[in-house]
Amino acid sequence: MDYRNLGASGLRVPVLSFGAGTFGGSGPLFGAWGNTDAEEARRLVDICLEAGVNLFDTADVYSAGASEEVLAQAIRGRRDAVLISTKTALPMGEGPQDWGTSRARLIRATEDALRRLGTDYIDLLQLHAFDASTPVEEVLLTLDGLVAAGKIRYVGVSNFAGWELMKSLAAANRHGHPRYVAHQVYYSLAGRDYEWELMPLGADQGVGALVWSPLAWGRLTGKIRRGQPLPAASRLHETAQYGPPVDDEKLYDIVEVLDVIAGETGRTVPQIAINWLLNRPTVSSVIIGARNEEQLRQNLGAVGWSLSKEQIERLDAVSVVTAPYPYFPYRRQEGFARLNPPIV
Repeated sequence: MDYRNLGASGLRVPVLSFGAGTFGGSGPLFGAWGNTDAEEARRLVDICLEAGVNLFDTADVYSAGASEEVLAQAIRGRRDAVLISTKTALPMGEGPQDWGTSRARLIRATEDALRRLGTDYIDLLQLHAFDASTPVEEVLLTLDGLVAAGKIRYVGVSNFAGWELMKSLAAANRHGHPRYVAHQVYYSLAGRDYEWELMPLGADQGVGALVWSPLAWGRLTGKIRRGQPLPAASRLHETAQYGPPVDDEKLYDIVEVLDVIAGETGRTVPQIAINWLLNRPTVSSVIIGARNEEQLRQNLGAVGWSLSKEQIERLDAVSVVTAPYPYFPYRRQEGFARLNPPIV
């Protein structure tokens, strides 16, 4: 397993990390992802640690805290061997203090997460969404206090727009608060919007990407093909409406190229899709999920080898889409591109 610094921080993370969204799964979304119990979760953690994967990502909203609780049981007795990443901001109830990132909410959410995780510190706390109702200065001052108290080691965000992240980073610089070092983002061969603004921002500001849904919400497993119905066991039947949109024809084109490269390399379609991401600028770690040992071992096979330059170029070409305004001139017109050459 290779390790990279998380953005401009000194925290070294594995290039593959494990997403615990399947742990304790319940409800229409997380129940469809999986419902791994503590015993199976411990086995999956064992396999991860054997492979060098020591970063485990969860969130308070995953099955109303059950994911954090099951993860706590799975890592019991080996807290120092793992890195825990969790997220907060999304609603955990109907009350006015049950959502967002106000000072009161952040302090309570952090204490609740620490209790569920059975630990006295969180390696990386990420804000799961931007809270437009709370001043960024209040958010950052609160996080500063939690870091100073030793309850959080590093801070990051997830699913922020470019202006939201840059506004927060500027305020952190202005007031001397901890800077966000991670941005947990959707990025895949079937969804490359991250490249238009967030990737250049991350490269400029030292914010590393933690990639969620590298297989495009289960669409890049190799089981979805042109002219064929969704497999009966696909979780897309229940969860497609919750995930990022994907153009079907574009998806089929990408899968066909992945199939060809799978034949050339002897690797699986998911392994190739994940390996492609590991070559992209600003990517610190790709979060893989698994409902069972077989899926986990297959995803772990995405590292330890490399795509050729020509294979990467083919995947780039089949998956590229025209960027919206104001980004497309910088890719299409020489004068714009000379001023701001793309980093990809």
